[in-house]
Amino acid sequence: MKGLGRSMLIGAGLLAAGPAMAQGLGIAGLPALSAAEGADGNTTYSLSLQILALMTAVTLLPSIVLGMTSFTRIIIVLSILRQALGTQQTPPNQVLLAIAMFLSLFIMQPTLTAVYDQALSPFLAETLPAEQAMETASTIMKDFMVVNTRGDTLLMFSDMAGADGYESNADIPFSTLLPAFITSELKTAFQIGFLLFLPFLVIDMVIASILMSLGMMMLSPMLVSLPFKLLLFVLVDGWGMTVGSLAATFSTP
Repeated sequence: MKGLGRSMLIGAGLLAAGPAMAQGLGIAGLPALSAAEGADGNTTYSLSLQILALMTAVTLLPSIVLGMTSFTRIIIVLSILRQALGTQQTPPNQVLLAIAMFLSLFIMQPTLTAVYDQALSPFLAETLPAEQAMETASTIMKDFMVVNTRGDTLLMFSDMAGADGYESNADIPFSTLLPAFITSELKTAFQIGFLLFLPFLVIDMVIASILMSLGMMMLSPMLVSLPFKLLLFVLVDGWGMTVGSLAATFSTP
């Protein structure tokens, strides 16, 4: 215990003497986290700080994909469709995620192209400062999100935030737009999933009634109805209709 207390005292002394030691050695601060303002008024960050910002952005990337793109609606509809078919883990989760990801890229292509042309490409060419590039990219994303957000949902969150109204899409803060967009996507996804579930539910009820009338009480209706549901889904080109209908439900600004 005495050794531990002595170590703690030494550590506290080193922490307290840190600034004095830095001044004595001629170190003004931490160069790894420095930011300098240039002659043109733009702020230049050190390489270490840029790497830190990049790693933070990579960590937040899944949340950005879920909250600002069409991915949420697509993956929910596909999951409900798989449950309606009764195929358990077929297609597997990896396949559903791949379908949702590539379909989201297809739907988001005009928006992502606009972000690249108007924000990312000028920033990489050093003709547009980072702050203005981020503002331009956020405005483009807001346009897509507002177009695909229900008006009553956006109004509800605006009232909860205490805002009277917004003159343009760029004036809507992400703190209000993001929850409104996600809530709207959930509602739309479950409505589409309900419509997809109905025909398969009818098949299950018909098969169950037939088996009960034949006295086959021990035979599972789900086992018998599965081939008929798969046959119906294949005959009507279910995957093509589902994917095409999902892509058509999104609007581009």
